[in-house]
Amino acid sequence: MHRRSATTLASQVERALKKLGSDINEARRRRQISTMTMSQKAMISRPTLTRVEHGDAGVSLGKYASVLFVLGMTDRVAELADVSHDQVGLEILRKELPKRIRASKRQSRQKRKP
Repeated sequence: MHRRSATTLASQVERALKKLGSDINEARRRRQISTMTMSQKAMISRPTLTRVEHGDAGVSLGKYASVLFVLGMTDRVAELADVSHDQVGLEILRKELPKRIRASKRQSRQKRKP
């Protein structure tokens, strides 16, 4: 299977992944966790951990999530695409709200009954 290289990614995505990898690396070192211990706890190989810490786009999201779990940051993974923070999606929904809401014929008939 042909693997896309990181150079085909948009530069913003590439920068975001590099920052994520760097932040993971710093978080691991702050906790004084060796690469061997981290890779064992995350159930990944040391070379894969190195790729994660370099922000390699070819590493699966699951492996990034495993590393973040070991660091105690899984809540952040769950927040990545939280719809409650999706400003564009919320704006689209707001624009699609009807201007007026009319009662259905059935509701109108029920209100008229004594």
